[in-house]
Amino acid sequence: MNWIAVYPEIFLLVMACVVMLADVFVNDPEHRAAYGLSVLTLVVLVVMCAMFYLQGGRELAMQRMASYDPLANMLKMFTALATLASLVYGQRYALDRGMWGGELFALALFALLGQFVMISANNLLMIYLGLELMSLSLYALVALRRDSSLATEAAMKYFVLGALASGFLLYGMSLVYGATGSLDLSVIYHTTGFEPLNRAVLVMGVVFLVAGVAFKFGAAPFHMWIPDVYQGAPTVVVLLVAAAPKLAAFAMAIRLLVLGLFPLAMDWQQMVMLLAIASLVIGNLAAIAQTNLKRMLAYSTIAQIGFVLLGLMSGMVNGNGMSSSQAYGATIFYLLIYVLSTLGTFGIVMFLAHEGFEAEELSDFAGLGKTHPWLAGIMSFLMFSLAGVPPFAGFYAKFVVLQSLLVTGRIWLVVLAVLLSVIGAFYYLRMVKIMYFDAPTREHKVRASGSAWALMSVNGLAVLALGIVPGSLMTLCYQAITNTLR
Repeated sequence: MNWIAVYPEIFLLVMACVVMLADVFVNDPEHRAAYGLSVLTLVVLVVMCAMFYLQGGRELAMQRMASYDPLANMLKMFTALATLASLVYGQRYALDRGMWGGELFALALFALLGQFVMISANNLLMIYLGLELMSLSLYALVALRRDSSLATEAAMKYFVLGALASGFLLYGMSLVYGATGSLDLSVIYHTTGFEPLNRAVLVMGVVFLVAGVAFKFGAAPFHMWIPDVYQGAPTVVVLLVAAAPKLAAFAMAIRLLVLGLFPLAMDWQQMVMLLAIASLVIGNLAAIAQTNLKRMLAYSTIAQIGFVLLGLMSGMVNGNGMSSSQAYGATIFYLLIYVLSTLGTFGIVMFLAHEGFEAEELSDFAGLGKTHPWLAGIMSFLMFSLAGVPPFAGFYAKFVVLQSLLVTGRIWLVVLAVLLSVIGAFYYLRMVKIMYFDAPTREHKVRASGSAWALMSVNGLAVLALGIVPGSLMTLCYQAITNTLR
């Protein structure tokens, strides 16, 4: 047994328990000990996963249930970074609302542990175990502000729909197991490579698996939970739901559909294509009508996931998987840019919120360019990136995904995606117009620590820098997926 494959998970589990104990035994209203240990844990995880990535190598461990490969190590590093940024941005926000404490840190770390298990899984049960650990932690986080009826309602909707999606996923796994006789993704891959006797059962299992993956992504028509959770949950929790879990959901999709069921790609690519089109149409059109920023960003997320799914469905062309590394590498790059932009936008929402006031309406940002030009500048960078305006990173991310889609020969789909992106640019650019050209409706009080300000500045500048010189991150994504799939 090679323990190196699960060192990050073991360390994270131990430290999550230590954080809970530290919060119980150290009496401090600002919970500095628990917060410091959480930050230390996440920094160590980032360094550990980066070192493992640089060492390279691929192997299966824990009786073939855990996979140690470049893709797993890279995605773990970025999920830990996203969780770290979420906690740094949310410090003042959570303190003002009485949420800053051991339960927030512990649940965030346990959600991250679930994401790590999903990312490393090479077994259907391990994927489900990681998914449930992440989901249950996120349900509790959404309901963490017990005095808020909106948060409680959002948590109930999230829990009920999440349970339904878990049922879909589990039923799909049971059908795949019945058809192949194995829970091991490597065995499933080799079994489905031959014409199976019970192909109908296998394809039905794939349908349910795709539905479960679509829910965790938030793709239409399985998107119903996203707007309500984004609007109702405390913003620090929204950030923990919106950023890192998307990377884990992508890892789950790659493990299930590519590393496990790639011989059936001609079947599941059609389903993914329909989900992508529905997400692009519903996300972009519904976002235009929103006046609540968090709800607008929720529909924006649905539209962004549509592009992720376009990349995911471009890996096999006419039964040939030669372009899979390019397609999936472009998709990882797109997802990382989306997570970076999401961290910044919700971070700024928390910066402008203070006790008794949530900066959630678009009108709350009116005149921000005059009162806080640096913050408005960063928000503009993030909006331009999400809209896909050059030279920001979002433009290049959309370009490489559309490039990989073009290889499949579906020119009509490329044109449709571009047209819907142009429509979607309206609501992002409207935000910039409100910040710079509308008169302020209220005083803008910025509540953020020095470390949060520094991180936000890096976040905003990174969106511009990665648009001008995307080569290093793009190469990282291509190498990770190529070395994992070979």
